[in-house]
Amino acid sequence: MFTGIVEEQGQIAAVEALGDAVRMVVNARDVLDGTRHGDSIAVNGVCLTVVDFDDTSFSADVMQETLDRSSLALAAPGVPVNLERAARLDSRIGGHLVQGHVDGTATVLAIEPSEHWTVMRFTLPNDLGRYVVEKGSITVDGVSLTVVEATREHFSVSLIPTTLSVTTLGDRRVGDRVNIEVDAIAKYVERLMEWRDA
Repeated sequence: MFTGIVEEQGQIAAVEALGDAVRMVVNARDVLDGTRHGDSIAVNGVCLTVVDFDDTSFSADVMQETLDRSSLALAAPGVPVNLERAARLDSRIGGHLVQGHVDGTATVLAIEPSEHWTVMRFTLPNDLGRYVVEKGSITVDGVSLTVVEATREHFSVSLIPTTLSVTTLGDRRVGDRVNIEVDAIAKYVERLMEWRDA
């Protein structure tokens, strides 16, 4: 479980093909503090398990299901990524409860800067639109954000300068793909209603 508060930007160092998976090496600094084998680290919002690490990087195996659902399929050496260690139960939750289970990808439709914030608009996959509501929570590339506008086809968020400077969202351009995770509570409610009506 994560909070969507990015701790640092890392960088993909290597991607090794393993047939139906890849082993990804990520250069990092802050998230390595206290890291142990088997710990979870979110990479652009995708929960990955640390299989090896040293003083400057960690390795994780990424299975085909994850590659199919996320933009990690496009990962290559030199690409910056948002990193967050798993949340501790005795710490504050600064964003919202994030599982690190990416629901799909979206595409940047528009970037509209203003004096004190920037509005970013994204496509919304058909199967996820029903879970996204105005003023609700959404995770974009591992960043906990509040939805400003939501239609059947797209959603938008407002980003303060701090978010733009400490996450990869500040480098996004129109046409880029991002990982999105909708609020899990909405999915659980839908599932419960299905069982009730069955």
